Amino acid sequence: MIDRRSLLQLATAGGLSHTVVGRSLAESLRETPRMTEGPFYPDRLPLDTDNDLLIINDSISPAVGEITYLSGTIRDLAGQPLRHAFIEIWQVDHTGSYLHSRGRSRDGHDPHFQGYGRFLTDSTGRYLFRTIKPVPYPGRAPHIHVAVSRNGRRLLTTQLLIQGHPMNERDGLYRGIPDRAARESLLVDFRPLAESKLGELQANFDIVLGQTAFEDEQGTLRGGIAPAERQRASRPKR
Repeated sequence: MIDRRSLLQLATAGGLSHTVVGRSLAESLRETPRMTEGPFYPDRLPLDTDNDLLIINDSISPAVGEITYLSGTIRDLAGQPLRHAFIEIWQVDHTGSYLHSRGRSRDGHDPHFQGYGRFLTDSTGRYLFRTIKPVPYPGRAPHIHVAVSRNGRRLLTTQLLIQGHPMNERDGLYRGIPDRAARESLLVDFRPLAESKLGELQANFDIVLGQTAFEDEQGTLRGGIAPAERQRASRPKR
């Protein structure tokens, strides 16, 4: 089991997350584009909802897939870190199954993959997950869903995709983002983790919110994880 402190120490020591400060940062920041939540946000959250998606509770059997340490920093357009914010991710397992009653693959599913995780950012807005490299899903390029919440309200729902994957340019949701630079900001490199004997990967996905983070008098962002956004009208394909 990997606890929160160990993961953050790994992020710092291994270079999984980076922090850049100064005026040049604020000038170069671009708001992370929104993407649809999709129909398969978990309809029932697992008992284990931590940031290690490879191990469920005290199981000794890990999930199948390419082990990936996904990290990044959440900021606003002014470059200020969003500390103590909830970030959620969810994705399919290696069989293409979501953690959803209607999202199972005909080939079965991996009972050892958590499918969903959440994390509270630290004082510099950093987050870190241990998960698997995303795999293709019928009609979609490999992707990971990401959501950020504050004060019980969803601030951003988006998705990250794999840099250079051949299915990206055929993905309708990805191509539906009109601004090319914004679209490409969702592409993430999955690189070998230095000195890993298990072939583990590292991936960095920095998030920029199009609004300034509000803190209370204690300097903390209050509220819990926001409920999933539900678009009752026409919803794009997952």
